[in-house]
Amino acid sequence: MFPNLAHYGRFFIPTYGFLVALGVLIGLWISVRNSQKQGINPDHAWNLGIIVVLAGIIGAKILYVFVEPGILEHPSQILSFSTLQAGGVFSGGLLAALAAAWWYIRRAHMPTLATCDAFAPGLALGHAIGRVGCFSAGCCWGKPTQHFWGVTFTNPLAYERVGTPLGIPLEPTQLFEAAVELANFFVLMWLFKRKKFDGQVLGAYLFLYGIARYFLEFLRDDPGRGVLFKGAMSGTQLISILLVIAGGVLWVRRSPKAQPAAAAH
Repeated sequence: MFPNLAHYGRFFIPTYGFLVALGVLIGLWISVRNSQKQGINPDHAWNLGIIVVLAGIIGAKILYVFVEPGILEHPSQILSFSTLQAGGVFSGGLLAALAAAWWYIRRAHMPTLATCDAFAPGLALGHAIGRVGCFSAGCCWGKPTQHFWGVTFTNPLAYERVGTPLGIPLEPTQLFEAAVELANFFVLMWLFKRKKFDGQVLGAYLFLYGIARYFLEFLRDDPGRGVLFKGAMSGTQLISILLVIAGGVLWVRRSPKAQPAAAAH
């Protein structure tokens, strides 16, 4: 684990921030390329990407504030260094990014589902790189484990910054999610080149990521994801279920097999 990528006196480059920025840039580059292949204006694609990234950061922070224990009880912590440094809750960022994308796509008169298809693979890859950053920082840690793949964090910076338990083998949930999103990227790129209807790639992303994140939540042990139904599930799991439903509905409604039936009515 390397919380700091480089350190020069009092100046340091956090590994988490560097990898998140790298993931954003690579994800945007792939998304713009995919957009061009569908005849979408690249300038609009870049603008959309920047807006989505900013909305995602804000959405992740907002949900983090609502679900992280103690922050709302002490409003001064909302703008504290530890809160600003925290990565946030990805599902909150995803929902905010989707809302911002819907707004800008309509404003710029871009093809909605085709544009989302172009951005879905880049989002998955960018997220995968960002999760490696989480692992480097020690955040988003998993439950204690005796499995051989357990990871023991020892750097005191991780505990000071995000409260990572030290000296205990933990489930490497950050790497699990990075692997899932990397696999999703390859699946989505394969599907993008062969898609039969607009919305197919987006629907697949929502469905695949929703399922994976729902089950990964059982291995997570860090605070900040909310507790619902007396502990039966986390807030992130509820959002994951909604993502799966949205992805499934999109496939069913947009599938070419469904179009003749809809037209018949």
